[in-house]
Amino acid sequence: EFVFCAGADLKERKGMSIDDVREFVSRLRALTDAIDSLPMPTIAALDGVALGGGLEMALACDLRVAGPEAKVALPEVRLGIIPGAGGTQRLSRVVGYSRACDLTFSGRRVNANEGVSMGLFSECAEQDASVFPAYERALKMASDIAQGAPLALRAAKRAIRASGGVHGKVCDGMAAEADAYELVLHSSDRVEALEAFADKRKPTFEGR
Repeated sequence: EFVFCAGADLKERKGMSIDDVREFVSRLRALTDAIDSLPMPTIAALDGVALGGGLEMALACDLRVAGPEAKVALPEVRLGIIPGAGGTQRLSRVVGYSRACDLTFSGRRVNANEGVSMGLFSECAEQDASVFPAYERALKMASDIAQGAPLALRAAKRAIRASGGVHGKVCDGMAAEADAYELVLHSSDRVEALEAFADKRKPTFEGR
């Protein structure tokens, strides 16, 4: 099974202090913000699994192309935390409030076809002789986009992002996401989730 990015290593996370986790998430948030702030069009090619921070990186791009085997999820609530690198903000921007609630609250995996139907992916690349069909399709899309005038492309992206104040809302919401992450970072449920993962059992959450 191919992997775009599987998110944080939970075995490693169990041995990290709260300060370590805070620093890790802060760096990941800075990375997704940097991708989101690029002035040129960006495309994420997902030929496999993208979980947690992996999906958050893809959400920071303008377009996402899925391969036939792509599966994505934000499973954080099942681990006693929340998406901390923009997932709570950018997912709703892409698929709408209700679908963002569904995927964030449930942590369930979405395949390529469902992702296309909800607008999470721009399209699903057809399976062909290529090992990485999404990557090949993304290269073709990038080549087509590059036929446009560079200045016009940047201006178009800037104008689209300004429509309805979408980008401003995301930037404002990031602070709220960081505050919410700080809350769950200190929770007993977060510790329980990591211990349950290590013990290969279902966590018992107590809401504290």
